[in-house]
Amino acid sequence: MKRPRLRRGSGSESPWRSEESTSKRDVVAIVLALGVIAIFQVATHSAPQVAPVHLLYRKLFYVPIMYAGFVFGWRGGLAVAVAASLLLAPHIDSSVSGAIGSGVDNLYEIVMYVAIGLLFGWLRDLEERKAADLRQVSQQLEEAYSTLEERAIQLVNIQDYTQAILRSITAGVLTVGPDGSVTTVNLAAERMMGMQEADMVPRRLDALFLDDGGIELGVQRILSGSIPKLALEVQAVTETGRSLHAKVAMSRMRDVEGCVLGVVVTLEDVSEVRALTNQLIRADRLAAMGELTAGVAHEVRNPLGIIRASVQLVEDSNSDPVRVQSATRVIKQEIDRLDKVIKALLDFGRPSAPTLRPVKVQDIVADVVMLATQFAVQAEAQIVVEYAQDVSPVIADADQLKQVFVNLVSNAVQAMESPGGTISLRVWEEDASVFVSIADTGPGMDPEALGKVFDPFFSTKEGGTGLGLTIVHRIIDQHGGRIEVSSTIGEGTTFTVVLPAAPTGEGDR
Repeated sequence: MKRPRLRRGSGSESPWRSEESTSKRDVVAIVLALGVIAIFQVATHSAPQVAPVHLLYRKLFYVPIMYAGFVFGWRGGLAVAVAASLLLAPHIDSSVSGAIGSGVDNLYEIVMYVAIGLLFGWLRDLEERKAADLRQVSQQLEEAYSTLEERAIQLVNIQDYTQAILRSITAGVLTVGPDGSVTTVNLAAERMMGMQEADMVPRRLDALFLDDGGIELGVQRILSGSIPKLALEVQAVTETGRSLHAKVAMSRMRDVEGCVLGVVVTLEDVSEVRALTNQLIRADRLAAMGELTAGVAHEVRNPLGIIRASVQLVEDSNSDPVRVQSATRVIKQEIDRLDKVIKALLDFGRPSAPTLRPVKVQDIVADVVMLATQFAVQAEAQIVVEYAQDVSPVIADADQLKQVFVNLVSNAVQAMESPGGTISLRVWEEDASVFVSIADTGPGMDPEALGKVFDPFFSTKEGGTGLGLTIVHRIIDQHGGRIEVSSTIGEGTTFTVVLPAAPTGEGDR
């Protein structure tokens, strides 16, 4: 690539001469200068009276030499220096003595021509190289500046976009620095807290609440590295006295290199949702109370009607021993039935508090199978048990869990209409939870019955109180677990009890 050459000129012209026409003008100017000087040399060579002028003309050869070196580099300076030397040569004495004696000054002049041409050319080349390096650095700087400018525009756009998102979302977002002070707050957080961002930044988070409900403790746990994130529901009171019922999510904030920058705290105001939920819960409780009242009335009215009819039969029996005995037997049966219903109601309404301790579900299931085997044999049913290896203990009341599994196994035996059915019990662990499933090969339940299976006084068997599965559900709830049911018509029903596994080390106490 041909590099532009530096030229002298006015400030309005380019300092670099790279056009071919300009180079030709420089060559013509140099040749003309050499010719004019050579003519003056010839004109004054044989006139002793103008010898000083002759010597002056000889010195003028330095001008085109320096100009050539300055314009064309060391090659141009050397070429013009050689040309000037050749033009000066006719004026040197042809004899050896002339060259060595009186012509020493002429030989010295020729050497100086060459030295000046090379020196000016080398200086020009050096300056051009430096200028080229400067142009390259300048170009690189311009490219870097352009890239930085584009990056800056992108960062500004991303920042604006992020700010627009934070302003638009309904959840409150606060960022907390490593020292626990608030760094940024979005509009939703300002509305929830009842304060402006300027009132919250850079204060500590706990200073913004009269009662933070545990938010500050969670933030400190995350900053200390104990946990990476945390979610909780709090009832807090802000510094302005505003009550805030919110779901709070916290997570550690890191940069691209993994350094901890602080914590992001999101607040979702659930006050209205909680109020509506409480309303629904109250309505549901009232509805359940109505169903329970209707069920109790139904369960009590039938035995009372039978007892009343039996008493009338005794009154009309004229002391007939057989009729009296038959009526009293019915009265006793109905009284026992009432007692059974009342006992079930008491168990349902006032459950005893569980005595929690680490227990192995396998041992409880083994005891239940031993108790239920005789009952299953009488119904010509078979019980199959499958235990997984290394199932963790659970924190539970062994007697209450035994009551749960006895109820479920008894229901499974009674559900099978034809002899030869199978009841399968499985115990396994998955995702820090212990599972116990009781499956039968009975007729199954339709979707309508399946949806009411845990409702009070709902029963699919004759003579049942309809409170057994309701009590089972309550016991499992008290243990922090859940019970699931699935059924297919003609294939059977499966109840699955899920209990949280005991933390590591709890089962060894």
